[in-house]
Amino acid sequence: HLPTDFYKVIAEYAIAPYRLGLTATPDRSDGRHWDLNGLIGPEVYRKSPDQLAGLALADHKVIQIKVKLSQKERDRYNSCMALRNDFLRTSNIHLGSIKGWQQFVIASARSQSGRRAMLAHREAKEIALGTDGKLRILLDLLAQHYPEKMLIFTNGNATLYRISQELLIPAITHQTPVKERHDILKRFREGEYRCLAASHVLNEGVDVPDARVAIILSGTGSSREYIQRLGRVLRKGKDGEKVALLYEVVAEDTSEERTSWRRHGGGSKNEPRRRKQLEGAKTGKQLELLPEPGYQVKPRSSPRAAESKGKWGDEDDEF
Repeated sequence: HLPTDFYKVIAEYAIAPYRLGLTATPDRSDGRHWDLNGLIGPEVYRKSPDQLAGLALADHKVIQIKVKLSQKERDRYNSCMALRNDFLRTSNIHLGSIKGWQQFVIASARSQSGRRAMLAHREAKEIALGTDGKLRILLDLLAQHYPEKMLIFTNGNATLYRISQELLIPAITHQTPVKERHDILKRFREGEYRCLAASHVLNEGVDVPDARVAIILSGTGSSREYIQRLGRVLRKGKDGEKVALLYEVVAEDTSEERTSWRRHGGGSKNEPRRRKQLEGAKTGKQLELLPEPGYQVKPRSSPRAAESKGKWGDEDDEF
């Protein structure tokens, strides 16, 4: 948080001649982590979770599961993306940066075609992040790892509420009262609740009881958020033999694949090198599943959220 305009004055006004900063998530999606060189100083030491596995942190495995959209979802997704991309092309807007996203937001407010393009963008994103196939995969994972403690993460509250309502899993959002939140965490810690679902509120600033399995059904392209979610299952077990599991469920052949690539450290400048590293690290851990209708998952006619979808500016800029 230090590079933000609000907090950076702490470092700017400090008179201490020597400074030391410690963080598990230095990188920022807006690129302002480079300001830390002037606010604190250059980076002098770095350790990745893989390097700390078995020492300060538990050993862990990251397993990516790719889910295919249904034919109906695929047709609608392609239609929405085509509409959005046509508008971006004619408006000479290139997504892939904060500036490009800001241009899209501004353009969407100036014309009916821009408005339709933005709505199509949001609908395509909702299809990819909330496909029914992900819920079937979630059911399989819950059955596979029961009765272990599991954390479920989503990007939006609509999917979160759907999981909570249909699977009777307690959920925590920013709307959950403090007393209720503490009660849910207490029951999870004591083992009364075996599963807990959340969107963003458990990323940081909350003491989450120990769990071994985490499932990311959807998320942003932020590597910071990814590390925070992974960190929720990296506490070493009492016996020292804990192996944490992080499942990442991604809709295949959608923009969510690019979002997943970004949160794993992918970028335009170092993409070839990072792609080779990540593909090597995932050898034998990649799953590709086409969910069969073995579970009676109710198709959604409308989002089951108890709140609005959020402001325009809250979108992930590269989805």
